[in-house]
Amino acid sequence: MGKNRKKGRKEEPFTKGRLMKSIMGIFTSDPSLSLNYKQIAKRLEIKDTSTKRLVNEVLNELALQEVIREVYRGRFMSNVVSKTLEGVVEIESDGNAYVVTDDGREYFVPEHNLNHALNGDRVKIIISPGRRHRRLEALVTEVLERAKRTFVGTIEVGQSYAFVTPDNRFMRYDIFIPGDGLKNAKNGQKVIVRITDWPMHSKSPVGEIVEVIGNPGVHEVEMHAILAEFELPYRFPDRLNKVAGQIPEKITKQDYSERRDFRGVNTFTIDPEDAKDFDDALSFRIINEAMVEVGIHIADVTHYVLPGSPIDLEAAERGTSVYLVDRCVPMLPERISNFICSLRPNEEKLCFSAVFEMDLEGNVHSQWFGRTVILSKRRFTYDEAQRIIETGEGEMATEITTLNGIAQKLRQRRMKAGAINFDRVEVKFHLDEHFKPTGVFFKEQKEANQLIEEFMLLANRRVAEHIGKAEDKQRPKPFVYRIHDKPNPEKFDSFRSFIARFGYHIQGGTDKQISKSLNLVLGQVKGKKEQNLVETLALRAMAKARYSTANIGHYGLAFSHYTHFTSPIRRYPDMIAHRLLAHYLDNGKAKNEEDLERLCKHSTEMEIRATDAERASIKYKQVEFMADKIGQHFQGVITGVTSFGLFVELAESKCEGLIPVRELQDDFYEFDEDNYCLTGRQWGRKFQLGDVLTVEVWRANLAKKQLDFLLVEEGESNATIHTHDMTNGKKGVKSRKPK
Repeated sequence: MGKNRKKGRKEEPFTKGRLMKSIMGIFTSDPSLSLNYKQIAKRLEIKDTSTKRLVNEVLNELALQEVIREVYRGRFMSNVVSKTLEGVVEIESDGNAYVVTDDGREYFVPEHNLNHALNGDRVKIIISPGRRHRRLEALVTEVLERAKRTFVGTIEVGQSYAFVTPDNRFMRYDIFIPGDGLKNAKNGQKVIVRITDWPMHSKSPVGEIVEVIGNPGVHEVEMHAILAEFELPYRFPDRLNKVAGQIPEKITKQDYSERRDFRGVNTFTIDPEDAKDFDDALSFRIINEAMVEVGIHIADVTHYVLPGSPIDLEAAERGTSVYLVDRCVPMLPERISNFICSLRPNEEKLCFSAVFEMDLEGNVHSQWFGRTVILSKRRFTYDEAQRIIETGEGEMATEITTLNGIAQKLRQRRMKAGAINFDRVEVKFHLDEHFKPTGVFFKEQKEANQLIEEFMLLANRRVAEHIGKAEDKQRPKPFVYRIHDKPNPEKFDSFRSFIARFGYHIQGGTDKQISKSLNLVLGQVKGKKEQNLVETLALRAMAKARYSTANIGHYGLAFSHYTHFTSPIRRYPDMIAHRLLAHYLDNGKAKNEEDLERLCKHSTEMEIRATDAERASIKYKQVEFMADKIGQHFQGVITGVTSFGLFVELAESKCEGLIPVRELQDDFYEFDEDNYCLTGRQWGRKFQLGDVLTVEVWRANLAKKQLDFLLVEEGESNATIHTHDMTNGKKGVKSRKPK
């Protein structure tokens, strides 16, 4: 009876007071919301026209009372300071910032509201209405945890004190050094400085010199400075090299007896020409006309590096090897990475292997994981292997061509399943004996690269599936996965709408349909002027891959299970995967998931640092390469639009520089954040992503790794466009018709 009465009772009509209370409840529950009267009515399930009109009336009354504010015509937002939140600071190039809170929301922080917070710091904020009345602004009230206390910069020495100007573009404050903290640093030198104090009412932090790196412009000094800036090591401690020197390389009788012997099976490596650490090899054996055995043999680093040993602790801290433009800073001492564990030809080596019996279509009929001993009979470079693939002739031609055929079948299957084909061109430099860049060249992925890639992917996937696919509905044992989430819908929609301007369209609604359509677009842009831009924006729309014990699959590869198993010489997560696989193959108990997750998080952070350092070294060489081309004109494409200028990438060298907005002197330009463009207020001229421009190289700042360009207008007098043979630095000139 009671239930029937309740069900039959009509909802009370909205009075003005009740409506006001309900509307305020909506805005205070989420201060970041901006809504119009129709959206409010929908949330309150109001359908009749008269009450909708009352909603509009209440909104305007609340705006007059300054309880809410009209951000633009008909759309309102909370005008009340919210509760305190915590998040991480992300500083933009113009000095303003965003704080990303723990629930993933972003709040704008103008530079004057940062209160000494630096990029990456964890902070407390309060939210208040913005000065521009367009969005909420955050005010940093407390720095909870500094992300970074040491910086690299150039020192300017006075009589009793000094200042260090940091190289880091996100660090916009000079660091004051009292006279007793100089450590013999001389004026103009590169130094590492640590912040020791930052008084509340002082503009500049106080610091001390940690290390004097040397004179700027010297190649070795600049590479050391890049590593120091990202707090990465640049050499091994002598004590660890001594420990590595004591590790015996001799394979014992016990090692042979405990391992599967592959020394009699044809085995080879394929690596870049300049590689020194060969951590993977392939073996090939014909079983019958329809079946082959493929062994994927990975250097057994964990046989030599024991858990908790000094070398292991150092490797865990480093997380990864670092590849700068001119060198590799290894994760392990060179005696291990380049000698004991490197799968060099004609040397017996210990491996951890994944062995598959497969048909020629790439279907796996059986698999085996375990420790092996191998003997690589040949070391191929990618170019050598590619020639064999193309001609069908050469040493081990049967093995390589058969494996390539299987690899291409695996690749086709992966793409059909929804993998995304990010096959980007890699920029490399020709360096002379003094490491000065003399030319640029581009490395493309060919079938020889794909051969190795597909079999490494197969091993990584199958190892992850072996651990992660629990039997009998049991919970899978903790493991280290390489995961990649789906794209952020907002970012991907922006990317989708942007490329439509070029005539490219991404169709479909399912993950598989979208990835197939995206691959089609990535194929269509090959060789077009907008290729690099479209590929870069597609990557930006994607989530970032990371390590985790929580397996959500790998979106980009279209794998439900994936790990990193195949590069233990250069990645610590691969060493963890080796140890876990061996432990579980021996029926070991589940490992502690929290400990593994901490290692995953640290490894991801170190990978990001290493990638940023690599990019910084490339950027340095790009600026150095362009430094003698001041005043020359080049064609480029707009790759970034900000409130402070246009980023332009040169077509032939892929070097990127900035046209400052203040140098666009024909009009006053306003930044359209939604459409990624600058528009002239008076004449309506528009600069947007993908536009092709002619630019003049204006300034090359090696210290800041920054190129500045000037816009060259069509028909300018005495203008020339320079083109270069980027492989040897030869210069040609195309004359442009004077005005």
